[in-house]
Amino acid sequence: MERQEAVERLRRLEGREIHELAQEYNITIYNREGRINKGWAGHVFERYLELPMNSAQSPNFGSWELKSIPIKTLRNGNLEFKETMAVTMIDPVNVMQKEFEDSHLLSKLRKAVVIGRTVGNAVDDPSYIYRVATLDLDNHLYESVREDYNLVRDALISANGDINILSGRMGRFIQPRTKGAGHGSISRAFYARKLFLRQFFNLK
Repeated sequence: MERQEAVERLRRLEGREIHELAQEYNITIYNREGRINKGWAGHVFERYLELPMNSAQSPNFGSWELKSIPIKTLRNGNLEFKETMAVTMIDPVNVMQKEFEDSHLLSKLRKAVVIGRTVGNAVDDPSYIYRVATLDLDNHLYESVREDYNLVRDALISANGDINILSGRMGRFIQPRTKGAGHGSISRAFYARKLFLRQFFNLK
């Protein structure tokens, strides 16, 4: 499915409640052990588009990437992103070898489609599709993300690929951060900061 067709179809869902869609498309929110199925909301959108679920590093629909990000309501009633958005895992060897123009990071971001959904305090609270946005990197954003990537790349090269050199404090729009179990985890991934996401979502 081409990106524009997918965007048009997804935008028909704006305002819909996602739990109702999960039931309609037989997506389970909890597994047999009673734990939350991570990524269940994204699976709803993939099933809606009649596309296979995919976690490969290349864009999951060929030329474009589908992402979902939760949005919370603050005490003052304003909306804010609940978290940063995972983009792609960091393979030190791959990052050191590839310029930004050939990177997994750019291939994931350059034609991404992001679904913002409002959430409550618990997974069973109502969750509504707020907006479907396309991440089209203009010249300013492109150069800023390129600088963030090169900051990570240069750090890895200087440290002979030691991933522990990376810190979540790095990067203005894109940060390298621990991925996985937290303390003790050595995996890192590129995450889009909230500042980056605000370039595409007008949160009210």
